[in-house]
Amino acid sequence: MKKLGKNITEEITLKNSIFKIGYVFSVDGLEVKIKVDKRKNSSHLLYKGTLLKNISVGGYLKIVKGFISIIGKVSGEYIKEDTHFNVEYGKEEDKIDRVLKVNLFGYIENGKFERGIKELPLIENQCFLLDKEEFSILHDFVNTKDEPINIGTLSLEKGQEINIGVNSIFASHIGIFGNTGSGKSYTLAKLYRELFMMFQNNTKFNDNARFLLFDFNGEYNSEDCIISDKKIYNLTTKETKNQDKLKFVASDLLNLELISILASATEKTQQPFLKRSLNFYKNVMSSDNDIDYFKNVLRNRLKDILLLPDKVKADLLLDYTLNILPQKIDDFGNESDLLDDIAWHGVNKGYYLTSNNSYVFNQDPNGKQNIETTKIYNHIEEFTFSDNIISNIINFMYLQLIHDVINNRAQNEHVAPAINKLKAIQKDIDKILEISNEETDFWDENFFAVINLNDVNLNMKKLIPLLISQKLYIEHKKEKRKNASKSLNIIIDEAHNILSYTSQRESETWKDYRLETFEEIIKEGRKFGVFLTIASQRPSDISATIISQLHNYFIHRLINERDIEAVGRTISYLDKVSHDSLPILPVGTCILAGLAAHIPVVIDINTIIPLKHEPDNKTINLLSNWKDKK
Repeated sequence: MKKLGKNITEEITLKNSIFKIGYVFSVDGLEVKIKVDKRKNSSHLLYKGTLLKNISVGGYLKIVKGFISIIGKVSGEYIKEDTHFNVEYGKEEDKIDRVLKVNLFGYIENGKFERGIKELPLIENQCFLLDKEEFSILHDFVNTKDEPINIGTLSLEKGQEINIGVNSIFASHIGIFGNTGSGKSYTLAKLYRELFMMFQNNTKFNDNARFLLFDFNGEYNSEDCIISDKKIYNLTTKETKNQDKLKFVASDLLNLELISILASATEKTQQPFLKRSLNFYKNVMSSDNDIDYFKNVLRNRLKDILLLPDKVKADLLLDYTLNILPQKIDDFGNESDLLDDIAWHGVNKGYYLTSNNSYVFNQDPNGKQNIETTKIYNHIEEFTFSDNIISNIINFMYLQLIHDVINNRAQNEHVAPAINKLKAIQKDIDKILEISNEETDFWDENFFAVINLNDVNLNMKKLIPLLISQKLYIEHKKEKRKNASKSLNIIIDEAHNILSYTSQRESETWKDYRLETFEEIIKEGRKFGVFLTIASQRPSDISATIISQLHNYFIHRLINERDIEAVGRTISYLDKVSHDSLPILPVGTCILAGLAAHIPVVIDINTIIPLKHEPDNKTINLLSNWKDKK
């Protein structure tokens, strides 16, 4: 027994002598300076026949203070000359001292790593390399109540697998950044591939989890990409047959926020008008005879128009009335002019019947009865509601605008742009949205849906993600009150397309509304089980508010100085060594930093197996396409 104890003591003594690298000689806040033993300046150390990598910049070490091991990362090193060196009795090489600059970030106590500083080291505290067990503890990012998924290995320690906790990473907002070709799309696919493979056969996962991926470049729309069982919407604004459409219920478009998005409505002026229009729509449609109700209101508004003494206003409102009414076709198939039986009297300031110019309508006791004989008045009887709900909403907006202008409640030039915007995108909306009166399953009984926007024009590329995200976010907030177990993860690849604040193609008001919508999701969504994953090659273009609210980051190679600055400014726990290595990271290698990892680590993302589940984003091989085979 004594011999066994002696052997253990000798083993510990030997290990300490090999692993000890120096001692603390300066403590300045969280930066500590360590003088390295002169015998430990080689690149590797030998321990039990095994080569150990010696400490260097970017490496970890422990400072022993009592029963606590304080962990630090080497951020730099330098040499200084020993001024008390004895030339007669010392070797020349011993004249130089190697000094390490170390930043403290955590400690190991009772076999567990904790981020943060409990105690600062003291001068003369001894410093050691981490052994294999301590190194594993330092890189164990999964707590006992979580489930691990493997995403890669340490770049500088190929044998060290990196696992992250499912709850800590997916119940958070994630940012994946990197220049084109650096591997960010692959990382996104790998991350969700591992999750789906682990949980896809769980009934509760299929019932409670929903994942929506916006794909701007058609990289994830193949049948097997990430996972085979998914719903794919291949949207297009081109003229094609049998194209996919997003399923909306008619009541969805009667939501003020969604209509505001479609009409790019301003908050102070246009949104109150839209609210009045939607209330008007709901009142008419809930009546016993909706079509007669609408036509009677339109008849009364037409009488008000033709009684106006202001020609400019009257002509404008007549034009709006013609926009509501269907075309009148004569017996020869030509469009008939609905206004050819009325004219404006310049002297008496009013409209009159061309068959009798003695009296204008607004000065004739029988003026209202005479209006009822006009072509345009009688053609109101031919009006019917459209099968297209957007067309119906536009007609109600025109009629509401006529009422507001007559009663001086709204200025035409302030409100009309919202209607014109809705009319301008109506054809594109019809190609993308399928409206029905019955509830439909957007997910088509799947937990994962991909919306491919590759063949969608620029306006719709900005609009559709906003429209769908807003709709699902509103629905999820309502559902959360009934079922707290539901979650929604919104994934946006090439996120700079819709989260940029530098776009010159849209008004400031619309841009602000777009950003505010996603900023609300990222700031408030966590409380409702809604989480955002964004991938982008230009983090500097994305709203700083959104970047700062992310919890976990996968950062691939970034070369642009503004992008590096944007990342460094928002990730306070990204150390200087990791920050400086961003421009030189190889393809497929990234820095993982955030709440899911105790420390920033450089990892190589593992290959997606089978390869058919990879995203379609490989760079074309020009030689294979240009050079003939011998």
